[in-house]
Amino acid sequence: MDLVASPFFLAGLFFVVALVYSAVGLGGGSSYIALMTIFGVNALAIPMVSLLLNLLVTSVGSLNFIRNRHARIKLVLPFLLSSIPMAYIGGSLQLPKKIFYWILLISLCFVALRIYIWQNTAVKLNINQKGKIIISLIAGSILGLVAGIVGIGGGIYLVPLIIILGLGTEKEAAACGAIFIWLNSFSGLVSRFQHNSIDLTGYIPLMVAVLAGGTLGSFAGSFRLSPRTMEKILGAVIIAAIILLSKKIMMS
Repeated sequence: MDLVASPFFLAGLFFVVALVYSAVGLGGGSSYIALMTIFGVNALAIPMVSLLLNLLVTSVGSLNFIRNRHARIKLVLPFLLSSIPMAYIGGSLQLPKKIFYWILLISLCFVALRIYIWQNTAVKLNINQKGKIIISLIAGSILGLVAGIVGIGGGIYLVPLIIILGLGTEKEAAACGAIFIWLNSFSGLVSRFQHNSIDLTGYIPLMVAVLAGGTLGSFAGSFRLSPRTMEKILGAVIIAAIILLSKKIMMS
C-alpha cells in the first residue's frame, strides 16, 4: 500500500465519507476514488478497493432499506439486468494505466457535473413505461461497466435518475441505489478476483472505517447539514482529484 499519508488518517476520511453517503443510499465510491488518487494509492488497486468499500457500505444500507420496506424490486430490476453483466465485463478488463486514468478522469468529471450542475431532480419527465424501461437498461449497462472498470458504483447518478423519471420516491430511490451499488460492486469484485486480483490486507483499516461509518450513517439517515450540502463539500475532494489526475496524465 503506497501512500503519502498514514493509512489511519485516510481511514478517518473514509469513515466520514461512508457516514454521509450511506444516509442517502450511496456507497461513496466516487469520493473513495478521489481520495485514493490524491493520496497516491496504486492505480491497479483503486477500482478493487473502491468496489470492496462500496460493497461494505451498502450492505448495511440495503438491509435497512429492505427491512423498512422502501425497496422495490420491480423498480431496480431493469437497471440490474443490464448492469450486473457489464460490471463483470468491466472488472475483467486489464487496461493500461494511462487509459485507466483517462476513464477515471472522465468518470470523476461527470460526478463533479452531477454534484454542482445537475441539481434539479424535482422535474419529472413525461415518458411512457416502455421508454422508461429502455432508459433504465441503457443507464444500467453504462453504470455497470464503469463500476467494474473504475469502481464508482453509479448510485450518485441512479438515485436522481429514478426521481427525474418519476419512477419512485426519494426513499425508494435511495433503497434502489444501495441495492444497485451492492450488486454491481459484488459482480465487479468477483470478476476482479478472477482476472485482476491484488493483496488487500494493507487496506483493512479502510474497510473497518467504511463499515463503521456506513452502519452509523444508514441508521441515522439525516444530519445537521443536508445531504446536498455534504455532497457539495465532498465534491471539492473530487475536484482536487481531477486536478491531480490531469497533472499525472499530462506528465506521463
